[in-house]
Amino acid sequence: MNSQKKLYNSNRPIKVMHIVGARPNFMKVAPLMREMSRYPQKFDQLLLHTGQHYDDEMSKCFFNDLGLTEPDIYLGVGSGTHAEQTGKIMIEFEKVCFKEKPDLVIVIGDVNSTIACALVAAKLSIPIAHIEAGLRSFDRTMPEEINRILTDQISDYLFTTCEDANQNLIKEGIPENKIFFVGNAMIDSLLNHMKIANNSVILEKLGLIKNNKIKKYGLVTLHRPSNVDNPRILKGILNALSGVSREIQIIFPAHPRTIKQIKNFKLIEMVNYEENFWSNELNKTNRNTLAIPPLGYLDFLCLMSNAAIVLTDSGGIQEETTILGIPCLTLRKNTERPITVKEGTNIVLGDDPNKIMNTAVSVLKNGIPRKKIPKYWDGKAAEKIIKILLTK
Repeated sequence: MNSQKKLYNSNRPIKVMHIVGARPNFMKVAPLMREMSRYPQKFDQLLLHTGQHYDDEMSKCFFNDLGLTEPDIYLGVGSGTHAEQTGKIMIEFEKVCFKEKPDLVIVIGDVNSTIACALVAAKLSIPIAHIEAGLRSFDRTMPEEINRILTDQISDYLFTTCEDANQNLIKEGIPENKIFFVGNAMIDSLLNHMKIANNSVILEKLGLIKNNKIKKYGLVTLHRPSNVDNPRILKGILNALSGVSREIQIIFPAHPRTIKQIKNFKLIEMVNYEENFWSNELNKTNRNTLAIPPLGYLDFLCLMSNAAIVLTDSGGIQEETTILGIPCLTLRKNTERPITVKEGTNIVLGDDPNKIMNTAVSVLKNGIPRKKIPKYWDGKAAEKIIKILLTK
């Protein structure tokens, strides 16, 4: 489709349906909804949570931290295979579209909720805006890569975070009049919340303050199936972290599924898991690697912004560490965010334990200088997006 679907043009506000399904979506939708709320005569907003990430406590925590209202619609689809989850979302979201008749559906990123809701909207001829369009790892074994490619092909407004993404879309045949380089909505949230995140008590709770100074520590996140579902790979990564922890304390806010796999593979002693660390006094002996439950957005932002190094398989964290100037080691074979390597503080390492350990030790000694702040990562992405929607 070469022509861009136009938004409904009348005297009434445009009815916008924002789709979220996983925690990274929350950080990106918050600045959009905040900016859109400045034009109540132009936009009528609804927030739909598919329930793809279905931890109620974690979702509530993120919504509160980001100043988001409770979702207007909650599908509650829960877990399942990629096909089951995508199918459930499509069935339920179609019912919502018939009832609510949105003029625009906004989808974010690359999760199953993104492609599921975009497919439904496309088949109902509802215009689609894709936030974070055009990112490519060029690895189609990643389910997220399939979601990205297909969502971009059926979207009407493709909002990109970097010029590489623009070029990817053009090479795939997307008309240039649909592509808008606006910057990074996740960075909008980070810059907007840094000051309040600094008031978090997470560093004190974890014993990372000594003599009014922050101790040197590393931060780890792991959640991708390629890392946590293979016992050999997971054990190798944990062994590498153990080696790094001889140089620096490691804090590991662990995804529930990751902890489940660590327990299944009988590796829990390698991470010293403190399940109730908020309510209990930490045993600070023998804790060079400390795993804790997931944190809210503000606590995690505080922890990340003060870390000496971050080791992760997350996409968004590669971007956030670039803005914060924190060295980031990505424990994946590729990244859909190459700008964080070219211009930021990111090194893509893969899962080789020796390479992880040796690189981490080297980076702790020498650092990773940030080349520059990527263009338009200035906290104004949402403002640009809303202006485009108002004029196109």
